[in-house]
Amino acid sequence: MRVVLRTIVLGLAAVLMSRVAFAGLGQPTPWQVGLQDSASPVMDHVAWFHDFLLWIITVIAAFVLLLLVIVIVRFNARKNPIPTRTTHNTLLEIAWTVVPVFILLMIFIPSIKLLFHQLNIPPADLTVKATGKQWYWSYSYPDNGQFEFDSLMLKEGERKEGQPRLLAVDNEMVVPVNKTVRVITTGSDVIHSFAVPSFGIKIDAVPGRINETWFTATREGVYYGQCSELCGKDHAFMPIAVHVVSEQAFSAWVDRHSRPGLKRQRRNTLEMKHCRRPGRGGTIDAPMMPRADADCSRATTRRT
Repeated sequence: MRVVLRTIVLGLAAVLMSRVAFAGLGQPTPWQVGLQDSASPVMDHVAWFHDFLLWIITVIAAFVLLLLVIVIVRFNARKNPIPTRTTHNTLLEIAWTVVPVFILLMIFIPSIKLLFHQLNIPPADLTVKATGKQWYWSYSYPDNGQFEFDSLMLKEGERKEGQPRLLAVDNEMVVPVNKTVRVITTGSDVIHSFAVPSFGIKIDAVPGRINETWFTATREGVYYGQCSELCGKDHAFMPIAVHVVSEQAFSAWVDRHSRPGLKRQRRNTLEMKHCRRPGRGGTIDAPMMPRADADCSRATTRRT
């Protein structure tokens, strides 16, 4: 018994003395404990439900541990050389049937409310289409001029100070603060999954199908996520970055990206980003992963 207590005390001390950190807003934190900080009403509900379940699990685990300790102390072979022959206890059997049912009802009711809140999409102020591709995301804004752009992970040496490794991208998805954003997802090749923890959203992007989810970002900033469905060799390098800005800044951003002539120029730039492949006597001078619909004929050849 003393050994068990000493082990528990030492374990708690190790946890308290370790470099434990609470989760940050919009991105993971080293030695993180718990969920990322909430930045949407959906995530508020998810965090509350998580904490609610944690209390229930803690009470159940403590109760089971107490029963085990009682059995070890009171009903060992030394104290009970002749074991009891009790086989039935009506009150106990009713209790261990009714109590678990009651606990499940306590979990069932708020979980159904949370699912309804997640799946019942309110009238949207903005729609963004996210298309998963191997291995990057493309975003289009059908309500704001139908412009589209690709979002690729920044490699070593391309990130600015403060941008997280494996999460920062060259082109962020931009949305206004305190506006309901409807996100429709699809895949162009295999199944992907669009997930941003601080918004409490995660939904599959399936080729040939359209799925949808929603969020309302309550704070400005950059929020990171990742593809959450195994989609091939570069699955780990397919981040999501959502930049939440003021309504005025968003309107200015849309005006810049929906100007006539900019779409063609931007598409040419994005095609160049997907045209790195071996060439005769050199390498096509653009980043990795050729895209099926990219016109690589405009890319220049760099001699090596």
